[in-house]
Amino acid sequence: MEIHRISLHRLVQVPHDFDTVVVIDVLRSFSTAAYAFAAGASEIRPVQTAAEAQLLLNRMPHALTVGALPGGRPMPGFELGNSPSHVQALALAGRPVILTTAAGVQALIRFGHVPRLFAASLVCAGATLAALQAVAPQRIALLTTGEWTDRDGDEDIACADYLAAGLLGHPISHEVLSRRVRDSDFGRRFVAGTDPALPLADLELCALVDRFDFAMPVVREDDGPVMRALRATS
Repeated sequence: MEIHRISLHRLVQVPHDFDTVVVIDVLRSFSTAAYAFAAGASEIRPVQTAAEAQLLLNRMPHALTVGALPGGRPMPGFELGNSPSHVQALALAGRPVILTTAAGVQALIRFGHVPRLFAASLVCAGATLAALQAVAPQRIALLTTGEWTDRDGDEDIACADYLAAGLLGHPISHEVLSRRVRDSDFGRRFVAGTDPALPLADLELCALVDRFDFAMPVVREDDGPVMRALRATS
């Protein structure tokens, strides 16, 4: 197995022949997605733009729209911003979610052609690892999305470290992983409490390692990519 570590914002413009890509966004896209599934969401539809979200909403008027601008601020016209603490409080049984964010979702769209695609965060990292072990990839990319000019992205690198260690059979400390989320450049902005779009409650929910027992594979259907919760079968 070849394990490749790549960053969304340092990708070169050449094809990659990965058979499996795991797109990691801990703060907060795919933590929010996981909490939406835990609240009962039936599926999540990642879309690239607000216009695409509106077109999809016209066909799925009962869907919840979740969107964020670069930096994490809520997207105008959407029901919710990209906030796990807000999503957690909802009753979403059987309801689809339309999701657009500046990093995680954009990476999913970019790699929508690969044979196997997963969205991941620390709250479901163990289940993601189990799903990866079940398919035995030959060339896997762990794609982190949180690194920007003013952010180290270590919250995502911590999740990639977890997955890489597990695939190689090495132990890793969950406590250290949680601390790295809190101590990352972006994590410290939640701690500061100076931006109402970055509540401390979101940080705490995102730093919980293996809270959920499902992975989040993404498949391409006729009307676009669809993310669903995948629980391990005994």
